[in-house]
Amino acid sequence: MNPFFQAWPPEASLHAVRVDQLFIAFSALTVLLTAPVFVLMSGFALYYRRGRDVDRTQAPRGNWRLETVWTIVPFLLALIFFGWAGWLFFDQGHPPTGALTIDVVAKQWMWKFEHPGGQREIDELHVPAGEPVRLVMTSQDVIHSLFLPALRLKQDVLPGRYTSVWFKAGLPGVYALRCSQFCGFDHSVMAGRFVVMTPADYSRWLQQAGTDGSLAWQGFQRFRALGCSGCHGPASTRRAPKLEGVFGHPVALDGGRVVIADEQYVRDSILYPAHDVAAGYAPIMPTFAGQVSETDLLALVAYVKSIGTAAPSQEAGR
Repeated sequence: MNPFFQAWPPEASLHAVRVDQLFIAFSALTVLLTAPVFVLMSGFALYYRRGRDVDRTQAPRGNWRLETVWTIVPFLLALIFFGWAGWLFFDQGHPPTGALTIDVVAKQWMWKFEHPGGQREIDELHVPAGEPVRLVMTSQDVIHSLFLPALRLKQDVLPGRYTSVWFKAGLPGVYALRCSQFCGFDHSVMAGRFVVMTPADYSRWLQQAGTDGSLAWQGFQRFRALGCSGCHGPASTRRAPKLEGVFGHPVALDGGRVVIADEQYVRDSILYPAHDVAAGYAPIMPTFAGQVSETDLLALVAYVKSIGTAAPSQEAGR
């Protein structure tokens, strides 16, 4: 059967199995609670229909025990499902350390994926089976939403900020990739293929895919081309915050606030440098809004993430 037109999508991950279990169990509970109401309602409507000679004089009587039970039991069952769903949501919000990070740019009407080694894809996403993968996503224009039915995952992709989702696909195969947010005239064609491969096949695919250097190396090239190294480079004589080892660590800001230097912080520092100024530095950095594309921003963020005490070499990134 064509995987793009199945009534029930395949389960390509443990998370998908858990979501289906939750869905089926909650559907069964809904039927269990509502079926008696509809059955009794239909029976009473038939029994007491107009023209039927039945006794209608008996006054209704209350039963506090019965009313207590049918109030408390559904409430407790609902709490169980709330905890179940909350656990799934919490698990999806905390990617494991060391997950493979793939950058995503959505635009009308295509998906652009870039792997850490610089391999690029359009409307296709290749990932290794059995390994955690984290997608860091942004939109170039309007709101999109990445939908992977086989993984039971959907995440909005927003302009001007980064969102992320992680997964561990367990079943190799080719699955559907969709945009589930109406994003314009050709929204229906914003689709592609989600390809899960064995680790060995994925390694071979990476070697065969074209690349012009790792994403961090591309970011380093843009870093120099934009003149950023004149202030932020290790050998710079100008007084500007050093970037080596800053990613993922707390940054003290002017005014006393402290933030973690994540992808969003680096992106905003490039586009809106006067918004969060590092403590002890003057807000003199010019904005690069309108001068760099979303792809350039992803590369620059990758470069900042990669640097320790030296700039990445081109060969090391290949």
